Amino acid sequence: MKIYGVVGYKNAGKTGLMERLVTEISGRGLRVSTIKHAHHSFDVDQPDKDSYRHRKAGAQQVLLASKSRWALMTELRVQPEPPLADLLAQLAPVDLVLIEGYKRGDHPKVEAYRAAAGNPLIAPDDPTVRAVAADMPLTIDRQLFDLDDTKAIADFILTEVRL
Repeated sequence: MKIYGVVGYKNAGKTGLMERLVTEISGRGLRVSTIKHAHHSFDVDQPDKDSYRHRKAGAQQVLLASKSRWALMTELRVQPEPPLADLLAQLAPVDLVLIEGYKRGDHPKVEAYRAAAGNPLIAPDDPTVRAVAADMPLTIDRQLFDLDDTKAIADFILTEVRL
């Protein structure tokens, strides 16, 4: 599987860019999956639902299935967060996996940047950031895209991964 990341600080436009890229790339007939890294605890399960109760009771994994989808939840308890490579190995084969976050990973990335967020650029100190998608003109030694030019960013990523 080919992988490509979207990184940036909070409020940089990562999630919106990811959503647009998934729509654009899957619209071209390619199969796309995503991984989203969270820096906080999260819960995809709802209190008082059966699967939540199974997990809270101590189940290591809970697989929830219906005719529409299935989801596998794994509790880490005291285990460390798994490396990205281990998570990628859990995915079914697709043409491209887009990864939101994992800015310290060694995979290629495009950085989302919004000036109003007031954060520094990641790209100058990270050679794995191959391009920047910004909402303003920047002087940088990487490919620069308008943050809203989804087609051009998708073209760049697909060329980079040879798809």
